[in-house]
Amino acid sequence: MEAERRQEGEEEGRQWGGAEAEAEDGDHFDRLHDAVLLDVLNRIGDVKALGRCALVSRRFHALVPLVDSVFVRVDCVIPDDPPPTAAPGSPQQQHQQAAPAARGRGALAHFARALLGGIARPIHALGQILSPAAAAVSRRAEPRPATPPAPAADVSHHSPSEVLRSFKELRRLHIELPTGELGIDEGVLLKWKADFGSTLGSCVILGASSVSSKPPTSPSAEPEVAAADSTDASLDPNRETEDLGSVPESLYTNGGLKLRVVWTISSLIAASARHYLLQPIISTHAMLETLNLTDADGQGVLTMDKRQLQELRVRPVSASASSHRTLMPALSMRLHYAPLIELPGGTLLNGATLVAIRPSEDASREGQGPAGSVGTCWISEAFEEPYRTAAKVLLKRTPYCLEMNSF
Repeated sequence: MEAERRQEGEEEGRQWGGAEAEAEDGDHFDRLHDAVLLDVLNRIGDVKALGRCALVSRRFHALVPLVDSVFVRVDCVIPDDPPPTAAPGSPQQQHQQAAPAARGRGALAHFARALLGGIARPIHALGQILSPAAAAVSRRAEPRPATPPAPAADVSHHSPSEVLRSFKELRRLHIELPTGELGIDEGVLLKWKADFGSTLGSCVILGASSVSSKPPTSPSAEPEVAAADSTDASLDPNRETEDLGSVPESLYTNGGLKLRVVWTISSLIAASARHYLLQPIISTHAMLETLNLTDADGQGVLTMDKRQLQELRVRPVSASASSHRTLMPALSMRLHYAPLIELPGGTLLNGATLVAIRPSEDASREGQGPAGSVGTCWISEAFEEPYRTAAKVLLKRTPYCLEMNSF
């Protein structure tokens, strides 16, 4: 009897040990509370990675739609019908090859390219990216998979609206486009940041006709450099000896002012097109609190906070009659210009320009121009370094004031 009890005890011990080892070798995520897993998934953010997580298990599949912070990187543009390819050596092919080289010749050509060629097609492509209908058309001829994909698992041929439809508690959203809309010439700097409610709240544009690096100086050349610096002090807005009380004459020569007006209009059109195409996403996700729409080139940033998102839901967008974009109100602008700015690290901005824009109604109500009663923080902090330093330097320059009608 005693031997049998000892044998039973040993067998029970083996079973207990095996169960304990099995538990140790099991899925440790099963021990975590849903709130902890959601925190992990929120930190992942990327919609493709979340789609893969949703395929791991039924529990993950149920938790992924509850994520409240999502980043969507748009990989490709769904293009229009491609233009016909000309035969090799034909006049049409030579014209197509010569077209890029001819870009930028003259202010009128630049204006036409920016407002017609450089804006219209990218904006239409942007509509193809964000429009669920366009994405559906692009997939119509593709064979369907045997089983439907998990939420957000494949975004290569889905619009953000479709991808985000599975998320029920979305609060923070960041969408990144593959490129900026503005086809600028090589070496030109153009960056913008705009915030919207139901219409434009403010916009800041930073541009430069060229960006270069300061050449290194040898010790033997220091006396000559010092003499040159004393001669050209008027070119450097960082120097205290410069007269900041007048707009440099160079702004008015060689079409400089006209070019900067083109930059301004182009940036505003790009921003209003992004805003217009975000409406389906905003209306679908009532809990959304912040929305950022950027591009991989770092060209433009559109932001909306909780108040502005709610404003858009309550007050419908006024669309432009000419294209799929939000109608711009009458605008008040202040343009700050410097022939040359040297940034930390030796970067030189030639023809540096800062444009601060607000609706004329808001500016006149506050009685302090585009900056308004809130000061200039929204202008100087619109960009990351080193361009934040450039904005602060340009704000010290005498502004050139402009008014623009609604368009």
